Amino acid sequence: MRNLLYLLMVVFIFISCAKEKVETPSLEVTTASSTYKAGDTVTFNFKGNPDNITFYSGEPGHNYAFRERTSAENDLQINFKTYVQFGMIYKNLQLLVSNDYNGVADTTNVRAATWKDISDRAVFSAGQDNTASGVISLKEFADPKKPAARIYVAFKYTDHKKPQGQNRWVVRTFEASNISADGVVSPLAVMSSAGWKAYDFKNPSFVWSITTAQLLMPGSNKDADDNEDWVITKGFDPFYIKPDAGVALKNISTTLPAYKYSYTKPGTYKVVFDVSAVRYNGEKRATKELTLTITP
Repeated sequence: MRNLLYLLMVVFIFISCAKEKVETPSLEVTTASSTYKAGDTVTFNFKGNPDNITFYSGEPGHNYAFRERTSAENDLQINFKTYVQFGMIYKNLQLLVSNDYNGVADTTNVRAATWKDISDRAVFSAGQDNTASGVISLKEFADPKKPAARIYVAFKYTDHKKPQGQNRWVVRTFEASNISADGVVSPLAVMSSAGWKAYDFKNPSFVWSITTAQLLMPGSNKDADDNEDWVITKGFDPFYIKPDAGVALKNISTTLPAYKYSYTKPGTYKVVFDVSAVRYNGEKRATKELTLTITP
């Protein structure tokens, strides 16, 4: 009998708890003004104690409206550093771009693709180490009508038999990033993550060496045969963008009466506080919005 009563009590408590509703969280946010100067400290005063508060400042990369955005019309930009030495130093390293290469790792498919020579947009070493290429935009190669198309970047080395021998090229660094119209930077690759693959067209005795630190085409002596070698990145998605992120200010175990923040650039910012109540039987969310004007 006692066990039965105990069981009934447990069932009653479970049913009572199951009926408990998750209340929509509330938060009031006030500031001393709606206009501040760049560099001033804005104090957001809170009234209410939701379980969680996440802050979206409205700045690029922290815009609540773009928290689920994964695609945008960006400017795909690359930059790199090079070094050439030995032999006859001249412009025998080219920078090429393709948006129709299929990525198949053989010379036949590399040849079948359309490659645009954009070497004149970059600064290459003329004997100085770590020569910076400058920032090179590849935006023109992105086609909104073909959002699945990828952009490939290649370095093409060519040289021929000559008394001075063939020179040595090193690509020291490489970076690729998407820059959105609202200034969000989405890194795509660095040297170690660019997915390089080497392709030998002539003279297999001298080919690109790929490491996580650099790309190296070794020099050769005067008796070396004509050479042609490519090294190509993985395909880059020119429309990829990181979803905007908020800053977690509090969780259920903390309280927060106020939050201070400083804007460095003038503009009009839509500030959003995303709040939530989380329980074992559900979750509810709400937002509180403010508009701030930041002057010079």
